[in-house]
Amino acid sequence: MSSESTVTLERAEYDALLNYNSELEDKLAALDAEDGSRVPHEVAVAIIRGQSPIRAFREYLGITQRELSVSTGISVSYLSEIERGHKPGSTSALTRIARALGTTLDALVIE
Repeated sequence: MSSESTVTLERAEYDALLNYNSELEDKLAALDAEDGSRVPHEVAVAIIRGQSPIRAFREYLGITQRELSVSTGISVSYLSEIERGHKPGSTSALTRIARALGTTLDALVIE
């Protein structure tokens, strides 16, 4: 076995890596909707890296904030505040956003 195919880690680093992997799996499982639909991989990765679920879905679909605003009837400024986490967004607004993005409310509201 060549040295390029093996890596030596301290036990604490190995345990931390296993824990990190377990946390990622938990986050990915949380992104699955109750109806069995799955979040696209690119969206899941963006969310795990800290991006807003709304922005992750919107960018994945190639939709601008203005286009999402028009299709939901939500102002661009309010939509922007929801995406940035400055406002939580009403249930009605989040439901309209989810519908416009072709996803579920559960996929947009991640704890």
